[in-house]
Amino acid sequence: MSSSPLHTSIWLEEPEADNPFATRSARCHGYDVYGQMLGQARWVDMLYLLFRGEAPTPAQSRMLEALAVALANPGPRDPMVHAAMCGGIGGSPAAASLMAALSVGAGQSGGARDVFLAMKGWAACQALADSEWVAVLTRNTPPTWLAPEDAGWPAIEHPAGFDPHGVSTATVVLQTLQTLAGISPGPRLPWMAQYREALERKAGLPLSMTGVAAAALADLGFDGPQGEMLHLLLRLPGSAAHALEQARQGFKRFPYPPVDLEDDPRRTPPHQAPQEARA
Repeated sequence: MSSSPLHTSIWLEEPEADNPFATRSARCHGYDVYGQMLGQARWVDMLYLLFRGEAPTPAQSRMLEALAVALANPGPRDPMVHAAMCGGIGGSPAAASLMAALSVGAGQSGGARDVFLAMKGWAACQALADSEWVAVLTRNTPPTWLAPEDAGWPAIEHPAGFDPHGVSTATVVLQTLQTLAGISPGPRLPWMAQYREALERKAGLPLSMTGVAAAALADLGFDGPQGEMLHLLLRLPGSAAHALEQARQGFKRFPYPPVDLEDDPRRTPPHQAPQEARA
């Protein structure tokens, strides 16, 4: 019995003559991966080709590589990385630590869904004059462009791409915005760099890294689902590295958050011992 054919426009494999399960050549959107690309193309070139179906221009490749560096390690205070660290310190397998990171990093408050929503905002801006972009990008209520696939998510609590807990724009966000705006092949990042303060005043919140990432991915030609997936993927290296480090260091050096006890014995004077102790 023959198996059902596999339908994909991404990948074409030719088997070895003596083994139908071994690959003789593989082409990604027409490019010979092992015969031509290997040793010549960069990792970000392969990413762009896989997602977009065409090879990036030198400017696109440079920008995607810069974005990948900016997102590679959100740091141990980021919930996504901290989730992977918990897996590492608990002795979880590598895959479990990465799945924990992906689960936590998928949300719409600083996670990949936040990027998705911000990119939908940019898509809605395409038919509008740039004088209207500020109003569209700072919405904090469900707009008309939300699709049925958004129905299962919690209500939007803040404009996508902004930090709901921030006071001022983080230095690393400003540095990333400035660098990427200088090399962006699209209009969004340069515009954001110019009008950032107006955006933040309208939103009442500082710009976040997800907002910069969303504009960068949109300038590179990715759509919302592609940007959401890439944001998850590009932030995994730091999660993996910190999980491995915590596994080596042991639980005594794990950065546990402080616990605020209502009846902390260290704060209770001896003459005011809890009722249970006096009884």
